[in-house]
Amino acid sequence: MADSDEDHFLKGLFANNRVWAKQIEADNPGFFDRLAKQQAPRVLWIGCSDSRVPANEIIGMLPGEVFVHRNVANQVMLVDFNCLAVLQYAVEALRVRHVVVCGHYGCGGVKASLKNHELGLLDNWLHGINALGRRYEEAITALPNKAGQVDALCEINVIEQVRNVCKTSIVQQAWRRGQEFTIHGWIYGIHDGLLHDLGVSVSEAGDVEATLATALAAPRLAHR
Repeated sequence: MADSDEDHFLKGLFANNRVWAKQIEADNPGFFDRLAKQQAPRVLWIGCSDSRVPANEIIGMLPGEVFVHRNVANQVMLVDFNCLAVLQYAVEALRVRHVVVCGHYGCGGVKASLKNHELGLLDNWLHGINALGRRYEEAITALPNKAGQVDALCEINVIEQVRNVCKTSIVQQAWRRGQEFTIHGWIYGIHDGLLHDLGVSVSEAGDVEATLATALAAPRLAHR
């Protein structure tokens, strides 16, 4: 694509922004003045970087209503200081009431983890999903087709990332202080635009293992 085409494309983004801001202000007079004074989101969204899964849009929320962290395949690693910093700020400063880990069916990161191809740096990032694939191999391979196997691992990945959120010192300490918030595991269907609750919602440390075990024993795919 020629440079002039790229310039035209980028200018179009600014034009889109002006239209969007004007419409928001028309629908909600004073919206940006109020937004500039504070943010008070009730939800922290930990999702996949996939451009087809925009957090605010798919749950119908406006700017300021959702605090968002996204990465490839919605991973929560105890050594990922980016994710942990977001989680700490959301829990301790913003005092969100809900932490949502949201994956999506057909996730490219999950697909890549199931293939025996070298991907460079991504191999390190997807190591945890590779391990999940091996741990749950029997249940996954029992499904009749590859797409179903990928989607089953997408579900398992979300549930296990909920476990990882619960294991962080940030969440453990907040629960010990008596702070009230719930961690949820959801999954999104790009093919139909619908969210699904994977039946894993945890509000206190003592409920983690039992809740996750129940969710893992009855994945949604088993009922299709």
